[in-house]
Amino acid sequence: MMILAVETSCDDTCAAVLEAPDMVRANVISSQVEVHAPFGGVVPELASRHHLENMPLVVNRALAEAGARLDDIELVCVTRGPGLVGSLLVGLSFAKAVAFARRLPLVGVHHVEGHLLSPLLENPHISFPYVGLVASGGHTSLFLAADWHTYRLLGRTIDDAAGEAFDKVAKMLELGYPGGPLIERLAGDGDPAAVRFPRAWLAPDSFDFSFSGLKTAVRTVIERGGHRPADIAASFQAAVADVLTARAVRAAERHGVSTVVMAGGVACNRTIRDLLRERAAARGFAAHCASPVLCTDNGAMIGLVGYRRFCRGLVDDRRLNASSRLAL
Repeated sequence: MMILAVETSCDDTCAAVLEAPDMVRANVISSQVEVHAPFGGVVPELASRHHLENMPLVVNRALAEAGARLDDIELVCVTRGPGLVGSLLVGLSFAKAVAFARRLPLVGVHHVEGHLLSPLLENPHISFPYVGLVASGGHTSLFLAADWHTYRLLGRTIDDAAGEAFDKVAKMLELGYPGGPLIERLAGDGDPAAVRFPRAWLAPDSFDFSFSGLKTAVRTVIERGGHRPADIAASFQAAVADVLTARAVRAAERHGVSTVVMAGGVACNRTIRDLLRERAAARGFAAHCASPVLCTDNGAMIGLVGYRRFCRGLVDDRRLNASSRLAL
């Protein structure tokens, strides 16, 4: 079965072609970074407009790279939420049009579920149950993944997502947008122990996250002066890495599982990836991180989840709608 998968939850226009169950034939991502960089963040209206322009081009490129035609597609999968509602509606409308014009089954997919399961595209030997850390610009959550489509939310951010914190600290340091890669690059020349930034551990039994206090601490250090930007970046990055990885490994210990996976845009950060693997190995756990191209938003992860939903009879109809705050 050939699958066309579309993802437009934020500012990346994504399309993938998969051969069931999980062979990725093409995975095309069109970034809008240059569009939003002058504004220091994603402008929803601009994102929607560029999705409208890019969607047919990205789908056609994915089909070409896969050596397939639209006539070969047998299943259409699409992100239905959460995300920017205008962006979601562009991808959803396109997918619905293709599905219903060609009388193909349509499956709506939860964006975070795509991230949570994306490491399985490269590591099919990963077995359930496992603890999954999803960290991106819009989400920072810990899940216990018991099986396909069976998840328990263990903790999530109570304020900013980790990726949002990276973007805002980069703005404080006048680095530009997006903040994650810029902070990581600058941190490479800094001392992660130069500034002892706070870690928000919250309640003793909590697996929730909080990054607002850390951002305030960074601003205070910048305003007081006396520290190199590289040291501030490295110390901030170390604080985020410490909390994310400690929470994930402790969740695995608490719930008696021996595998931890990480995905989402923040999972591209090498310091965080390395620390997770180090801490997991110290406890005899396995740690798997999606490769960077599968950490950022992409269509391949949507196709993976959508096909599994299709196999369980979870097919949608023309009433499928976008939901900006869709729960998992």
